[in-house]
Amino acid sequence: MGSPITATTALVGVLGDPVRHSLSPVMHNAALAALDLNWVYVALPTPAGQLAVVVEGLAAVGCRGLNVTLPHKQSVATLCRELSPLAARLGAVNTLVPHADGGWLGTNTDVEGFLAPLRRGGPESWSERRAVVLGCGGSARAVVAGLAELGVGAIAVSARRSEAVAAFVAGCRGWAPQLRGLDWSQLDGALAGAALLVNTTPVGMAAAGDPEAAAHCPLSPRQLDALPAGATVYDLIYTPRPTALLRAAGERGCRSLDGLEMLVQQGAAALRLWSGCSAVPVAAMRAAAAAALAG
Repeated sequence: MGSPITATTALVGVLGDPVRHSLSPVMHNAALAALDLNWVYVALPTPAGQLAVVVEGLAAVGCRGLNVTLPHKQSVATLCRELSPLAARLGAVNTLVPHADGGWLGTNTDVEGFLAPLRRGGPESWSERRAVVLGCGGSARAVVAGLAELGVGAIAVSARRSEAVAAFVAGCRGWAPQLRGLDWSQLDGALAGAALLVNTTPVGMAAAGDPEAAAHCPLSPRQLDALPAGATVYDLIYTPRPTALLRAAGERGCRSLDGLEMLVQQGAAALRLWSGCSAVPVAAMRAAAAAALAG
């Protein structure tokens, strides 16, 4: 923080359960110090049964803004006075902004965060490109929305449970007509023609109590070999760095991106909304988050 906490210090934070692992307090407090704002950002563990009372109470005490993480991104949408068009389409909220008439405006900055690294150093046009998305949870929905905004020509989504994939595709059809579901056994062919692979599953994430989790890869060696050299492989996981997927992709000549930049950029977008400041110190946020991971 840039100044000591006083009686006028404003509150921002993140709601989730669990949330003690979050890097958001580290990176946001670095930004607040750089901006010399008398705000403090804290992690607020919030069980599902207490979400409504926490959200209402924080609005009542003048909280300046909130991030929302798992498992509350869908349920918090019902507690908002208003939703942004994107949040309404996704059915998911990751950012709460004080509403002028009281309560909260729910919006979603995950899509902006996801797209930021793809818009730097990627092809000039994605319209003739093909993307493959692994997983069909809430993160995959934001990813598909981002890919549709990017103009990707064809998007295939695949997961182990075919019925979940079918439901996911049906839910996105109205705003992502280029999306199709793909059986896991058909992945090899799709990967061979992919310019972009995005992993939205938790496979390969370092997990407390499971030291072997980080060694897991969502794709088999045969599937990895199907990827063309030069394809971009984007893993939303950022612990460990690199993940097993990104390490294997790099060995095959692919461009690798992890989820840390998405985390930083969605946080920066939220801070712009809360503070009204367009010049958010993204570099300070990135450095603080990377240092916390390394330490």
